[in-house]
Amino acid sequence: MLKGISVVFALLMSSLAWGHGVSAEDQARMLEAGYLAFIPLGAKHMITGYDHLLFLFGVMFFLTRFMDIVKFITAFTIGHSITLVFATLLGIKINYYLIDAVIALTVCYKAFDNLDGFKRYLQMQPPSLLWMVFGFGLIHGFGLSTRLQQLPLGDHGLVGKILAFNVGVEIGQIVALAIMLVFLTAWRKRESFGRFAVASNVAFMIAGLALLVFQMHGFAHTRFPYHFPINEDDHAHIHEEMEAARSDMTAVPASADQPTAADEPAEVTQAPADAKPASEKKTHSHGSSGSHSH
Repeated sequence: MLKGISVVFALLMSSLAWGHGVSAEDQARMLEAGYLAFIPLGAKHMITGYDHLLFLFGVMFFLTRFMDIVKFITAFTIGHSITLVFATLLGIKINYYLIDAVIALTVCYKAFDNLDGFKRYLQMQPPSLLWMVFGFGLIHGFGLSTRLQQLPLGDHGLVGKILAFNVGVEIGQIVALAIMLVFLTAWRKRESFGRFAVASNVAFMIAGLALLVFQMHGFAHTRFPYHFPINEDDHAHIHEEMEAARSDMTAVPASADQPTAADEPAEVTQAPADAKPASEKKTHSHGSSGSHSH
């Protein structure tokens, strides 16, 4: 069971397999699409939204009564619907890497709460879970809104498109919750649930922290594009230069009789035809200089 959980988290962490941004194909398809086209798009975003799913799974982990499940999921739904609708209507845009980093923190919080961390490590009662789930729903709604605003929404029928997308999100959420409920109900009947409950929530926290690092790394590329270009080749080049700079700082200083970088010519140019031979010049030559290619 523990090995299976590790495999699941490895898949969840694969940005290629579980990336839940808005693809170029979806953007092109929405150019002339009607309201109904936004419903499957919203469902797709929720089903492939690993951060949303991790948080919901954490909320569901120890819930056994049907009314408790309804209560907490309703609070989450109201929260994310509020910010999804109003943030999109008002055009409030937040860097999607940054908001997803905050969503990753909500996953860590729920895992910490499931581990009874407030009583065990902080010697305090945890905040009201119902209100926390509602508040985290507001944050997740901003994440949904940033994705929706990547689409060509236009000005005509904006409210209808937002509501259709939200309906799709709720359909996707219901499907995901149904699968989680069936899985957790079956797992609770096995002895392995008690043995691996703690390990599973520790894995949730590690996954949340890994998502946080991944999203902050992406945020650095969008917030500081000069130092951290998004282009894959430039991305690798920047990291290579940073590594080379660190190596140079730890290298042994050159001796006085060795040529230094300052003595090297910045650029090699061809001498004019009437230039004097090198033997008649009084300049000091270092020989051929190596070229550094990027």
